[in-house]
Amino acid sequence: MCNVCLRPTNMPVCNYTDIRTGEPWFCLKPKSLSCNARIIHSMGGYLPALKPLEDKLFSKVNMKVPILASGSSYITVLPNTKGQVMMNSTKVKFRPSGFYYKGVWKSLGGTQVYQFDTQSIIQCLSGKVVHFYGDSTIRQWFEYLNKALPDLKEFNLHTPERSSPYVSLDYKNNILLTYHCHGLPIRIRPIPISQLRYIANELDNIHGGSNTVIAFTVWAHFGNFPMEFYIRRLLSIRSAVLRLLARAPDTLVVIRTGNLKSYDVNGAINNGDWYALQRDRALREVFKGMNVDLVDAWEMTLAHRLQHNLHPAPPIIKNMINVLLSYICPKHK
Repeated sequence: MCNVCLRPTNMPVCNYTDIRTGEPWFCLKPKSLSCNARIIHSMGGYLPALKPLEDKLFSKVNMKVPILASGSSYITVLPNTKGQVMMNSTKVKFRPSGFYYKGVWKSLGGTQVYQFDTQSIIQCLSGKVVHFYGDSTIRQWFEYLNKALPDLKEFNLHTPERSSPYVSLDYKNNILLTYHCHGLPIRIRPIPISQLRYIANELDNIHGGSNTVIAFTVWAHFGNFPMEFYIRRLLSIRSAVLRLLARAPDTLVVIRTGNLKSYDVNGAINNGDWYALQRDRALREVFKGMNVDLVDAWEMTLAHRLQHNLHPAPPIIKNMINVLLSYICPKHK
């Protein structure tokens, strides 16, 4: 039994707190083994969070129910007319980061989003090393590019399915992609302890430069923990990003936010959208003002016609990749 903290016990406890980041992790010591005998990490499941009959309060009747229009479900946008009073958008506290038009994401921020086909993806990533860190929602980006680029070949590292690490190389076009899951806590299939590495430590081991792209996400596996613990993890990564940009200012760092999920009782209780939204706001606040770019997965899943899903559907992933590539290869370059 392991966790970021354990209930008071008389049993011996193994302290696996990371020396470099200070991120805590503790396990109850097995009776017949030493603390050094730990080899594999795997998810242990959830303890019941509801009392009998309380689950009846959570159903498809009252959770994530769409609000239907009382009249027409369409709006008509008219051009500006002379003398029309315009709203001052600077006074709007919350405004969308973009919208979909004919299935294509249009950004309302300062970055122009371009559309990339196979050839333009190759041209954009040629000579680049792209490191993906985080959970399975950013592993989708790695998997998308693996399918999109015909000369990109994944090395067989004998990695368990849906685990990590993954490495792919396009030798012809000099493109290297890597994916590594973030450190504990993480709900994952059995994985060697040696492969559970904290993002901050990984960033400290990267030289960086104009040919290096870092993309990471940290959100889905922290919904069962206090906000203070999540913010601590973000601050640890933030410090590592600052160190990386100090030694290699032209390194591109892109952060993928969290996204909305499909409905089920366990998801609503253990990792609901309300708590994901709070973590999303915390992430934006922690990295505000830094030289990093954001892929707004929250808005991109909220605005799309497809149903919410922990792992967004391919059309949404394609749009996210276009945003990522637009950061890597803006048109003026």
